[in-house]
Amino acid sequence: MVKLEVYRSLGLSDTEYQRIEKLLKREPTPTELAMFSVEWSEHCGYGRSKPLLKKFPRTGKYPVLVGEDAGGIVVDGLAIIFKMESHNHPSQVEPREGAATGVGGIIRDIFTSGARPIASLNSLRFGPLSDPFNKYIFSGVVSGISSYGNCIGVPTVAGEIYFDDAYAGNCLVNAMSIGICDKKSIARARASGSGNAIIYAGSRTGKDGIGGCSVLASAEFKCADEEKRPTVQIGDPFTEKCLIEATLEALETGHVVGIKDMGAAGLTCSTSEMAHAGGVGMEIDLTKVPLREEGMEPFEIMMSESQERELLCVKAGKEEEILDIFREWGLEAVVIGRVTDGKILKIWHKGKVVVEIKTGDLAEAPMYDLPVKEPEYIKELRKLDLAKVKMPSDFNEVLHKLLASPNIANKSYVYEQYDHMVQTNTVVQPGSDAAVIRIKGKKKALAATTDCNGRYCYVNPHLGAMVAVAEAARNLVCVGADPAALTDCLNFGNPDKPERYWEFKNCVEGIISACKEFNIPVVSGNVSFYNESPKGPIYPTPTIGMIGILSDLKHATSASFKNKGDVIILLGENLEELGASEYMKVIHKKVKGDAPCMFPGREKAVQGACLKAIEKGLIKSAHDCSEGGLAVALAESCICGTKTIGAKVTLKDKFRPDALLFGETQSRIIVSCDPKSQKKVEAVAKKHKIPYQVIGKVGGERLKINDLIDIPVSIVFDNWKNAIPRMMEAA
Repeated sequence: MVKLEVYRSLGLSDTEYQRIEKLLKREPTPTELAMFSVEWSEHCGYGRSKPLLKKFPRTGKYPVLVGEDAGGIVVDGLAIIFKMESHNHPSQVEPREGAATGVGGIIRDIFTSGARPIASLNSLRFGPLSDPFNKYIFSGVVSGISSYGNCIGVPTVAGEIYFDDAYAGNCLVNAMSIGICDKKSIARARASGSGNAIIYAGSRTGKDGIGGCSVLASAEFKCADEEKRPTVQIGDPFTEKCLIEATLEALETGHVVGIKDMGAAGLTCSTSEMAHAGGVGMEIDLTKVPLREEGMEPFEIMMSESQERELLCVKAGKEEEILDIFREWGLEAVVIGRVTDGKILKIWHKGKVVVEIKTGDLAEAPMYDLPVKEPEYIKELRKLDLAKVKMPSDFNEVLHKLLASPNIANKSYVYEQYDHMVQTNTVVQPGSDAAVIRIKGKKKALAATTDCNGRYCYVNPHLGAMVAVAEAARNLVCVGADPAALTDCLNFGNPDKPERYWEFKNCVEGIISACKEFNIPVVSGNVSFYNESPKGPIYPTPTIGMIGILSDLKHATSASFKNKGDVIILLGENLEELGASEYMKVIHKKVKGDAPCMFPGREKAVQGACLKAIEKGLIKSAHDCSEGGLAVALAESCICGTKTIGAKVTLKDKFRPDALLFGETQSRIIVSCDPKSQKKVEAVAKKHKIPYQVIGKVGGERLKINDLIDIPVSIVFDNWKNAIPRMMEAA
């Protein structure tokens, strides 16, 4: 008999094991049990999240492609394929390899869809840098991303990084990749055609990553979890670079019926899901699988998450042509099985059948309707009486402290370790609101960003998620792009706890609401649950990865002020609010108050006005107001370019100075223009019926805001530029 402790150690519940016995009408073999454990894990099967994810909007401004492993949109006959995924737990256990293989895995999802990878992005969360262990995690993750991305030749063009106590025991590493191909070249992760060959290609299979999706990714951290270190995969970017070229060459032959990356759950996932998606069966011989170690058991081969591997379904009679392509690139390639009729996955090992399962039984994980409960802290947390918030005596000092906060400070310490110019397509580089990427031979261009404020989602999940979508779109507009489509990476705690599932449910509903308002489809994504440690759960962090389309590359705009005498205009309206702000956290040491208001109609109008002004050639710079508020945004526009330049600003709003300067009111964009264009910009704002203010001029060597702030931009720059390096160098 299969012992209770055996299947529980694999992450299966008593109910799930009983269901397996009922489906099979017998006890499972050890290999079958292992396969069910990984394929039914939350990381692969999405049993706790899929019922809500089905509600995401799938249509938008452009034709949508929603595939098995990645999705995208069609623009002028080109398919733009993109997706974001998490590699949180592996990165907490082994930062460098965990982050590196996260990058490799998401890139494989792109090129196995038939697209050439052209850009990578990331969204990262760590504990405070005052803790040496958090520094170790942070530096290891950055090293892993840079080493893999730089070696493979795909530029890392944009991202975001936050530091908070909520992520001290469980970092977040969300990796995004974008690829482009002709619409006709899209590949599907489906097997079909009885008798067609099943080809294994890439690296050999080892024991790394065994149980990664079930034992590591689908459970909380209960202790230091040193015993989980072997479940972290080991990546080889040079092999993956060869795999990209070989795969795209193989797809060009027209002989590949279907293809799938061996990611989470390895051979289990690729065999069962390809067969199930195509409505066919498969027979596989494990003795033909290339192995790195002798004596591997069948369950180890099927569970292994060794990197740089994929499975192909190839037309019968064309096997050698495809095998030769992979071998010419120095890769393993071998026929390990055939497509069959009957929707049965049968796996052999040394002449014995070790697996015989209906593909649907394995590929369709049980779905769960989980209870929800609003956390008791929410109502009290959202209360913030501004009258009881002490007014600072020195606003220059406040601005210094905010610009030196690692959530706001310049991230060049990180992105200068990334090669963002390989492929020579990066037009607007890291450090602006979003990246702009050239599409060679095309007038149009692509923009991309990642966004989420977990603190907003902690105090108000629905509103916080809406803000994440709105800010991602706003960042794209600031570089001259029309927001087009999004992918997401939904990072949450243990969904079996009603308070955590309430956060998840409300964030998903917030994303749905915002996407419908902005006509933006969700084309792909990932869910990462169980992000909890003995230190507590992470903030709910529904990271948004979004792409936009520039109608003409010449419209590409950056955040930095350009010329002395240019006029500064604020599109949008200042409101008196400080809830959940970086100001409250850094200066008053509190997470308190509601997330900032977000009115979709106002947001769309402000974005529309900004984009129209950019496309008319009226705007020299555009910068979103977000963390740190208006004062921080103005300071960043003074110092984020190739040279620093000052500004003199006069704000007319009559309310609390700290809320005016540092409140994080949404739907605001700071733009600058030539004085000759001022009236035309104002006319665009009036046509879109949005509030706006002409607030100042660019020039000088100081940033002056009313009689509240007066500071040399050279000092502002030093604080902002060097804050993170100084923290990393500190003992």
